Order: sequence, then structure tokens, then C-alpha cells
Amino acid sequence: MVDMISIWAALAAFVVVAAAPGPATLALATVAMRTGRGPGLRFGLGLSAGLAFWGLVAAAGLGALLQSSAQALTMLKLLGGAYLLWLAVGAARSAWKEADGGAAQTGRSAWFRQGLLLNLSNPKAVLAWMATLSLGLDAQGGVAQVIIVTSLCSGAGCAIYAVYGLAFSVGGVRAGYQRARRWIDAAAAGLFALAGFGLIRSALSRG
Repeated sequence: MVDMISIWAALAAFVVVAAAPGPATLALATVAMRTGRGPGLRFGLGLSAGLAFWGLVAAAGLGALLQSSAQALTMLKLLGGAYLLWLAVGAARSAWKEADGGAAQTGRSAWFRQGLLLNLSNPKAVLAWMATLSLGLDAQGGVAQVIIVTSLCSGAGCAIYAVYGLAFSVGGVRAGYQRARRWIDAAAAGLFALAGFGLIRSALSRG
């Protein structure tokens, strides 16, 4: 029998984790401020697809296997750290150069791919899903409860990224970004670099 209390508890916990500031939401906010609503929403859709993928992996039981495999988790952390450092370099270059209308230079599908890659290389997504599913499932829930929790949380993640993309692409926010673009991009570069080095350090110390 489906336990709705456990489901809503899991959903609430997932929303808090997904909405909290982190590399994914920081990247989405930066893309939306720099390039506008369309690219921001496409980047957010890519993030949502990556998040949903890890949800399916966790629901299928593979997440526990990945979490218990030191080599697999280390490799994922190294990939995630390398991608965050790549984002740091991109943000630093944006802070250094003059504004150039970068939205026109990037294809529509590229924004989706960038968001997808960011969450596919995010080991925290795996751990968040494992925690969510362990909170939202019980012995009586069965497959139906797994499907409900995974579907609701995937939908919530998509909604959260859409809100970020819309909120940071409004005219006032974008105008403020243009006035302080160098400082914002420099701060983003620093945060991406810290997160990237932190993941790599965690992977190497675990190994």
C-alpha cells in the first residue's frame, strides 16, 4: 500500500536540496542572466534531464551499487570536478573580456547539452536521490511508490530549474548583471573552481 506521508516527506526533502544554491543552480542563474530566458530554460531542461536520469538509476537499484563502488564514485567525482573547473574557466574568460552577446554564438541544443552534462557528472545528484528514495519508501510501498516518488521529484526538479531560469532572465536582473558583469562572473568562476577542486580532492582522498 502506498504511504502518502512518506512520499510527501521525500518530496519536501528533495525540493529543499534541489532548490538550494549549488553548482547547477549557480550555472543556470549565470546563463539566464547572461544570455536570456530561452537559453536559460534550455539549460535548465538539460539539468532536469540529467537529474531525472540519476533518479531512474537510483530507482532501478543501480544507485546503491554506484554509491558502494569506490572506483565508480571516484571516477564520477573526477569527471564532475573537471567539468566544474571547465565552467570556472569559462566564467573567468567572460569576466575578463568585453560583453559580446554570447547567446547568439551558442546553438540552441548546446545549452541543453551543457546542462545535461553538468548534472550527469554531478555525484551529489546520486547521493541526493538515494537519500530521497530511502526516506520516501517503505516495505509496503513496492514498485508503485518508487514510481510515484521518482516521478514527483523529477517533476519538482524541472519546475525548480524553470523558476530559476525565468527569475534570473527578467529585465531588471539582467540589467543588474550587465552593470556588475565582471564581478558576478569572477565570483562564479571562484565558486565553480572551489567546488571543482573540492570534488577532485574528495575523489583522490577516497582513493
